[in-house]
Amino acid sequence: MSEPGGAKILIVDDDVDVAETYASQLSGEYDVETVYSGQDALEVLSPAVDIVLLDRRMPRLSGCEVLETIRERGLETRVAMVTGEEADYDIIEMPFDDYVQKPVTEGALLGTVSHLARCLTYEEQLRAYYALTAKRAALIQSKTLEELAESDQFSDLEADIEAAEAALAELVADFDPTDFDRAFRDIERADPPTAD
Repeated sequence: MSEPGGAKILIVDDDVDVAETYASQLSGEYDVETVYSGQDALEVLSPAVDIVLLDRRMPRLSGCEVLETIRERGLETRVAMVTGEEADYDIIEMPFDDYVQKPVTEGALLGTVSHLARCLTYEEQLRAYYALTAKRAALIQSKTLEELAESDQFSDLEADIEAAEAALAELVADFDPTDFDRAFRDIERADPPTAD
């Protein structure tokens, strides 16, 4: 996903009317799939799913169990718990990206999905930028300044880095503090520190 509007959304709610309402509100801007149980969610979940809107209380397999499985599978999917249940201290250890209490207005739903999509785009662009700068650093270590100055490939790399910086700056300009929290929370989850 390189554009926030291109996100694939999976709606998981055992209340068919609620799920269909969310789908109709989001389908104009996003690629939406709807399922009505935790089991069905786990069957369709794949790396192609960018954002999951997940009901916390469902029969048989709860949203909490689905969330746990998403994280165990290592999927980089953003998850918003959308629930009628008030937040309590038990949510502190739950690895979701947003918690939205029902009833949810269309504006709140669109805002939540938009924030999560921007965070995904930021993470994707940040990783691409990092890869480009790592290549530049490796070349600077192995080539002379003259060789770099004469290289069209290195000039192209420099231009790509400038374009990536500009794209990140443009995206960050629209961020609010919660967007940064969400973006970096997922990066921390994806890249745990390793022992030396």
